[in-house]
Amino acid sequence: MEVEQLPDQVREFAVYLRNLLARLDQDTGWCGIFWQRDPDGMRVCLTGAEVPPWDVVEALLQDLGMGGGSREAEAESVRARALHRASLTAFDARTGGRELLGDRLDVMLREQRYAAGRQVELAQLLHTAATREQAEAMRLDLAWARDDHERATARCAELHRRIADLDRRPPPSPVPLPQHPQPAPPEPPERSGPSKERKRRPRGSARFAGMPAEAAPADDGPLPAALAVQGPLRGAAASPRGARFAGAAEGETTAPPAPAHLDSEARAAIAACVGTLLRLRAEGRGGEAHGVLVEAAHWPAARFPLLAAELGRAGLGADWATLLWETASLPADLLVAAADALAAAGRTADAQQILRQGVARPATEIGASVLRLTGEGRHRETRALLDAYVRVRTPEEAVRSVRDDPGRLVPLLAEAARGVSDERYWDVVHALRVAGFHA
Repeated sequence: MEVEQLPDQVREFAVYLRNLLARLDQDTGWCGIFWQRDPDGMRVCLTGAEVPPWDVVEALLQDLGMGGGSREAEAESVRARALHRASLTAFDARTGGRELLGDRLDVMLREQRYAAGRQVELAQLLHTAATREQAEAMRLDLAWARDDHERATARCAELHRRIADLDRRPPPSPVPLPQHPQPAPPEPPERSGPSKERKRRPRGSARFAGMPAEAAPADDGPLPAALAVQGPLRGAAASPRGARFAGAAEGETTAPPAPAHLDSEARAAIAACVGTLLRLRAEGRGGEAHGVLVEAAHWPAARFPLLAAELGRAGLGADWATLLWETASLPADLLVAAADALAAAGRTADAQQILRQGVARPATEIGASVLRLTGEGRHRETRALLDAYVRVRTPEEAVRSVRDDPGRLVPLLAEAARGVSDERYWDVVHALRVAGFHA
């Protein structure tokens, strides 16, 4: 797509990105790393042909903070986030956007799996280092592998959100058609599967270029990290099954609690929050507004549906989106409580979004959360968390969550997989056996 054909929001963000880089020392910091490792990716993002993942923009803002102070970077982050979200929305709305996101998620999930495996491999090799120099080199490689995994995980969550946003967007208005019969449209060609996974990568990729996957180099170099995205999970059931937090099949007995009644104090707090946000936005105090949203994310979950409605009425939909991102990083029990409250109020898409994003955290953290929830007798919350986990993560990734207590975690994981689909259940069982566990 030519630059002059780009949506206005995409072009506006490209201009912003060029201006941001002009304020940085492009030979140092993350900016220098990105230019060194993926100059083509930087160029396509600066022209507007692609929109970089948010973690890349965030890293550039960190560079800005190092040079100009954290307060400047914090204020800049609010503006950057708004422009970035608007550009992604316009970029994804193009013809074929949904299919492109699915292809990119496929690639990014492979990046995530590779980085996770690389961390395990390097951690084991570190104990075998014969010299101090070898150990230092392995520690550096391990640090880059961790960075790769963190970025891939963040990008998977971002891509899942973009897909969810597209899926709930209303279709365009129909165009009037002539009254005489029209030929039936041809069947769409079957999409080919993902390309063969690379077996070797240079250390520390940290790539982010957004060019189409077929534009990736044919050699055995690193996959472009920002391209990976997965479409609908293989083995997902056509209709809901199991103890899902929302949209359960008929007869399901583990539905979320009914919407909670809010007292006058809660309603007053919500009104005050919205009023404060309106005032801060009008005064351009974005950093303080973000702080208000972070605080609100830790409120009792019962307040979330009304807060969402009030933010929407006030024209603060972008702030609600930011609040959802903050909510997705809450501890697992608070995350599930928030999803419950949203689902019970009919905001199923928001509930599903924060669960999908919330289970992008490390597998060991998921396992620890499941153990804590079951220990407290909170079985419905446990099932909701594991249901989202086995839907979003690959079977191999899901299995890593059972290592701390296989005796208790393996049956719970297998049960959650069975609730998704028979195919997902057998995939998880196979992954468990490969890892040395038995369902």
